[in-house]
Amino acid sequence: MEGGQLMSGDIRPADFGHPSVQALLELHFQALIGASPLGKAHVLDMSALQAPDISTWVLWSGDTAVSTGALRHLSDTQGEIKSMRTHPDSLGEGHGAAMLEHIVGEARQRGYRTLSLETGTGPAFDPALRLYRRRGFVSGPAFGSYQAGTFNQFFHLSL
Repeated sequence: MEGGQLMSGDIRPADFGHPSVQALLELHFQALIGASPLGKAHVLDMSALQAPDISTWVLWSGDTAVSTGALRHLSDTQGEIKSMRTHPDSLGEGHGAAMLEHIVGEARQRGYRTLSLETGTGPAFDPALRLYRRRGFVSGPAFGSYQAGTFNQFFHLSL
């Protein structure tokens, strides 16, 4: 960080073999499982984030992975934020916002007209929802193969 601003070189494609990346993703998966009602956690695993239609990035602070985000190609006009997480020790430092901006920029470069996401409900998801809403995401219908339910919700950003 320089003067409180993240330098663009801090975000790089994910190296899934790096112990810091593995630790951050494990925190992510465990947090999602813990915040979901029993039997309702549909969490990606590390192999799913390496699928050909998903690009995953990591924001680094020195040698530590502090935030991660993934973008899934749905169609020529729509992408999906498949996964985002900031390390609990790094919350409030702008890492999540920087990762979101990176993903939005990548979606624009790909020519998507819409960027969508599916997320959970409840207090554990409130910080992320505030970030998405500040960035212009609005609540909307289910998309892709998702089914609307009591424990999930959908947001979309027009690009």
